[in-house]
Amino acid sequence: MRDTIDRWTERLGDEAPYWALAFTCLAGLAFKLHCGAYWIGGEQYTTGCYSDAVPFWGLRGVAAGQVPYFQARMEYPVLTGALIWGEGPVARVLGLGRPDAADFLTAVWLGNTAFAYLILHLMRRAGVGRLRQYAWALAPPLVLYLAHNWDLLAASLAVAAVLAARRGEDVRATALAALGGAAKLFPLLLLPLLGLRALFRRGAGAGSNVMRAVLLVVVAIAAWGAVNLPVAATAFTNWSEFYAFSQQRSGTAASVWELANTFGWYPTDIPARNRLALIAFALGAAAILLAGWRRHGRQPWVLFTPVLAWFLLTNKVWSPQFDLWLWPLLVLTATRARPLALFLLGDVLAYFAEFWLFAGMEGAWPSATQVDVATAAAVRGIAVLWIIWAAVRDPAPAWITRLTPPRSAVPPAPDRPIPAG
Repeated sequence: MRDTIDRWTERLGDEAPYWALAFTCLAGLAFKLHCGAYWIGGEQYTTGCYSDAVPFWGLRGVAAGQVPYFQARMEYPVLTGALIWGEGPVARVLGLGRPDAADFLTAVWLGNTAFAYLILHLMRRAGVGRLRQYAWALAPPLVLYLAHNWDLLAASLAVAAVLAARRGEDVRATALAALGGAAKLFPLLLLPLLGLRALFRRGAGAGSNVMRAVLLVVVAIAAWGAVNLPVAATAFTNWSEFYAFSQQRSGTAASVWELANTFGWYPTDIPARNRLALIAFALGAAAILLAGWRRHGRQPWVLFTPVLAWFLLTNKVWSPQFDLWLWPLLVLTATRARPLALFLLGDVLAYFAEFWLFAGMEGAWPSATQVDVATAAAVRGIAVLWIIWAAVRDPAPAWITRLTPPRSAVPPAPDRPIPAG
């Protein structure tokens, strides 16, 4: 079966993943844009066409051309706020001088499409096999989330950081991960792994390793600070809204802590939920690192994927589009196909369960219950645990361990890194 797939991907040609991604991106636009700029009867929930771009157009000053943080509220980190601001003029061009929220949604889609192509280009340049390229180009999460939010900016920086780490360019990888943290925080989870690799380098003295790790700390602070400090110094209240909002929000419907509270399994207030989520993540991440170090100690950045998966599982907020954080990393580092398929199933189930839950609250149909949300979250959670177990236990995929990554944009013959079980 795998040989047949390999032969078909070879016949399609080297450029076929780009065309496949174009099809997926257009499907993502159609999925979100069919509701237009004005939602009626809860259609944004019943059909799944909800997008954060629509409320942001009017409520965050994009329509008025206001600058985020300085003139308008913004509950995202600085680079994402800058991206949102930059997409405003694109929407005005698309709207021929009379733009609306649908034009802004299209502008958001254009931005995310560019990042999706950037990720594919980075994969091809790194020598990732064709099957993995198609796993990205035809990814269902791209259809669901390409015009939903602004997550692919940070995801692109995270992928670029991982691939730089694979080449041994730890300073560049650190800077890219820190910049990713200025877009969405999750790329920062890569930084401790880069630091550990610097500390435990083979063939160098302890003093040299410590100095290398200190250099990476300085690079990370400098890269993150260069983006954040000018805004924080002049518009601190609006700049800090993201961090305050993250602490104050209770959670999302499909997160472990919200489900535990809803069903009375382990009711918690928000401060307790913050503490428990942090403790659970820290303990689990340490366990992943200890269990995976023997196999992946020479390339600990490979453990970024299971650490991020554990973060999503233990965090109090698991917005549906957060699955797009994890998917490109799974495409790069996964060793088994079945948990990935289960994850995709859980992603789709959780997406519609959450939005149909909101539809039911508005008296619309189809609707869902918290039991439906819990079932979908359980499917996705089992997949995440399976992914973590496989990532710690299995050797890294063949393309990662090649000593000389190809620089050409033309990919090599497909590797065989994803067994069925």
